[in-house]
Amino acid sequence: MKKALAALPPRPVKATLLTIYAIAIAMAILPPLYLSSSGRSYVILGMPLTIWYWIVDALLVAFALTVLYFYEDARGELDEELNR
Repeated sequence: MKKALAALPPRPVKATLLTIYAIAIAMAILPPLYLSSSGRSYVILGMPLTIWYWIVDALLVAFALTVLYFYEDARGELDEELNR
């Protein structure tokens, strides 16, 4: 798995993950996106749509950062040692 991740070109992978992260951040800080779903009374699996909005937002952030971590780990780009 690490070899497959390391073989991917860095520019498109990071651009895709940063786009997902930017969408999640925009969902969190732009009130019109939240307010457009807040007045609706839809219930999905017993929870209102507004609760799902925040769950999806948190999952997008977690997904993007986790995949980026694994990608950088496979490429050896993490600073795991302290240089003194």
